[in-house]
Amino acid sequence: MFVKRQAVFFPFLLFFSFSLFAAPKNARLTGILADPSGAPIAGATVVAKGEVSRAIYRAVSSADGRYTLRLPPGRYLVRISDASFTPVERKIRAGAGQRMIWNLRLALRPLASTVTVTAEAEPVPVSDTVGPVDVVTRQEIEQRHDAWLAPLLTSLAGVSISQLGPMGGVTSLFLDGGNSNFTKVLVDGTPVNEPGGAVDFSNFTLDNVEKVEVVHGAASALFGSDAMSGVIQILTRRGTTRRPRINLFADGGKFSTWHAGANLSGLAGKLDYSAGIASFETQGQGPNDRFRDNSLSGDFGWHFSPTDTLRLAARSSASDAGVAGQTLFLPYDPNQHDALKNVSANLAWDFQTGSRWHHHLDAAESYLGETYADPPIYTTRNEYNRLDFEEQSSYLFGDGALTAGYEYEVENGYFGGIHARRNNQAGYFEAEVQATRRLSAVLGARADANASFGTRVVPRMGLSYALREGNPEWGPTRVYASYGWGIKSPSFLDTFSNDPCFPGNPSLRPERSQTLNAGVDQTFAADRVRVSLNGFRNEFYDIVSFGFGSITSACPYGTGTFFNTDRSRAYGANARVESQPARWLLIAANYTYDNTLVLRSPNAFDPTELPGNRLFLRPLNAANVVANVSAAHTDWNAEAQYVGRRTDSDFLGLGMTSVPSYFIVNLGASWRLGNGLSSYARVDNMFDRRYQIVLGYPALGVSYRVGLRYSWGGGK
Repeated sequence: MFVKRQAVFFPFLLFFSFSLFAAPKNARLTGILADPSGAPIAGATVVAKGEVSRAIYRAVSSADGRYTLRLPPGRYLVRISDASFTPVERKIRAGAGQRMIWNLRLALRPLASTVTVTAEAEPVPVSDTVGPVDVVTRQEIEQRHDAWLAPLLTSLAGVSISQLGPMGGVTSLFLDGGNSNFTKVLVDGTPVNEPGGAVDFSNFTLDNVEKVEVVHGAASALFGSDAMSGVIQILTRRGTTRRPRINLFADGGKFSTWHAGANLSGLAGKLDYSAGIASFETQGQGPNDRFRDNSLSGDFGWHFSPTDTLRLAARSSASDAGVAGQTLFLPYDPNQHDALKNVSANLAWDFQTGSRWHHHLDAAESYLGETYADPPIYTTRNEYNRLDFEEQSSYLFGDGALTAGYEYEVENGYFGGIHARRNNQAGYFEAEVQATRRLSAVLGARADANASFGTRVVPRMGLSYALREGNPEWGPTRVYASYGWGIKSPSFLDTFSNDPCFPGNPSLRPERSQTLNAGVDQTFAADRVRVSLNGFRNEFYDIVSFGFGSITSACPYGTGTFFNTDRSRAYGANARVESQPARWLLIAANYTYDNTLVLRSPNAFDPTELPGNRLFLRPLNAANVVANVSAAHTDWNAEAQYVGRRTDSDFLGLGMTSVPSYFIVNLGASWRLGNGLSSYARVDNMFDRRYQIVLGYPALGVSYRVGLRYSWGGGK
């Protein structure tokens, strides 16, 4: 019996031993993934795909950034990716039993929804910023089916607008209680404010826009003049797919409205490209309410290497709008119209010298042409041009980054029959430090040498601290605080006007601000609920006003000039809640309390501008709720918006000093029809509320657009 069992056992043992030694041992690929500052990246995906076997092996990095892949011998394409970082690919050859180490610092993906390129000198995750930042993604833009930037921004906490009538009326934006010229606006890094002035948002479209970032709080330490209460940056879409992607759309609706456009994007070798064209036209709801706009946009990047890219981004918009006037109080004006031409271009070179030195060079130019006409009574044309050159270098070390930069700017203005020019330069630095695993800090300052007001130094600082790291049910808790100074150069009219009765004042000081923000971010239920609350206190000094003088025979309407006289403040809070109770449902809500106050105004033109009043057109209370439902082949997006009563004036002696509150509901929807074809619709003010954003100017009643979209291509 024993012999028989032995006869069976030994051949089996011999076969097992032979198989054990003959089978090739798996290779082992390990590494540590980190962000540009050296902090570990958790949750990144590592995928190895066999070139011959086509087998796929996956791993996910742990909390300390480590990953491990066990691979049979062979050739593989390994791809490391994360939503916030630029994917990296590498071909490897795995030998039997070989141990390979691939440690990697991933570069942040600038257009990722979880990354901001505006809040700090180096791109950072939104969750690590020291102040409040809002990001609107391409997905949100497409779900709303809105064509314009200003209505989109009013869905964010702290943002309110003024619009003179329906589409095409002069549109101003107020952020956290600041004046309309206290927010710096960038398009792909190019400043587009009128020098020392505001931005008219009436013709800013969302065509070919990838995302919009809104940074709250004074940011002049990084961005210079105009960043008194915050910064808004509009970023153009970039090509990301080897197969070209074509997107065509056309829609039409009420008031003889039509809107059409096309986008083309993709990757071709070392080139990524994206280009768009669009046109919009409407006759409006009343006489002389017509509006038309044509836009072009593009973003083209040439990648010499993964760490060396040259990029050109450009955007142009030309619009013309009828201006009927305060038709609730006065007869409509049949002839007045405003025409705008906005052009911006940015040529940027981003490269690295070693793993720690990052450099950015750019040349940026913006042009603004304004025509205000009421023939045959008057025609006024103004032109402004800004040309910027900037060099920025960052040194990344294990716990942060040090950045220093220099900027030279030339501002030109052609108005009132004269040409004015202002040459400015600035130097700045910023330090971003991960002091501990939970505590990060930012400290920066800028010396701005302006041809109008001389040299001023403005600081900025902030802290972000993780109170607790959290668990799946009760997520991490983050608190933050930031403090900064802002400055704004006087406008060209304020400084250079050559009107003999109302001359400019070349001795004007810059307008100034000091802003303080503090807040807390909390997530719940495995990130399905996010809550954010921040408070702000903004002080504004040396605000320019116009002071009238005496009446003379040469100046029958009086004399006067501009002075740094006014002072105001705004304090309040912004609350945001985002919840995803189901995979197909997303609800986002926000509320803003904005208590503004005029503190000093010796040259007040209207009684509503006297001390003790709230600032013009900034509501004390505002709220917004957006619900998105994606089910089957449909997508529904409903928005409810409440804007409280605001201080205003009819400026006609009628005694009206405020504009009533209003509540409106907007709806967007789309249906996927198959083969790249979809239909969509948008209804604005669907309950046809009669309201005014500015006294005397009726807002648009119920309106709708219905259209088709065709998409082809894309994919890897």
